[in-house]
Amino acid sequence: MKNQELGVNKTIDTTIQNKMAIPKDKDELHCAIVDNYQKLTTELSTIPIDLAALKELEGHAKNTVISIHDVVAYLVGWGQLVLKWHDKKNKGLEVDFPETGFKWNELGQLAQKFYKDHENDDFKTLQTKLGNTTHEILRLIEHKTNRELYELAWYNNWTLGRMIQLNTSSPFKNAKDRIRKWKKLKQHF
Repeated sequence: MKNQELGVNKTIDTTIQNKMAIPKDKDELHCAIVDNYQKLTTELSTIPIDLAALKELEGHAKNTVISIHDVVAYLVGWGQLVLKWHDKKNKGLEVDFPETGFKWNELGQLAQKFYKDHENDDFKTLQTKLGNTTHEILRLIEHKTNRELYELAWYNNWTLGRMIQLNTSSPFKNAKDRIRKWKKLKQHF
């Protein structure tokens, strides 16, 4: 998605953004997601589709190797989980954290599920899904107060804002860094 489609009407102050390790309020969370998403999509836009499927990156589970396609599937999977958690909680339903059938010590297996869920998506479609999911999360943030995001425990001792950040802006930055490292090794970019 283009920056305008993400609802980016604010100018991101890169000086503040670079100093900000963990967002502490609604505006910082929004800026962190947009900034890291933009940097990630810039990296993704230069990858030829045929190279996106090469399994050459260290995987999310020990002793695994994944592709850039898998990295994007992982990001889509976590983003969609954030939206699912929020939807279930809003309906007063019980949420299986992190996901039904998975425990927190089984995140490697959950990553494998995300790859499988999106293995038939072409790379462009997967990038569109990432943009749409990110847009939905930004809309969710927009409709929440700072209190709802950062002053109330939402899952155990974690706030909703922190749970969103842990599953969006931080993994976006990690993915961007992985891709840049891979590009340097490939020496095509």
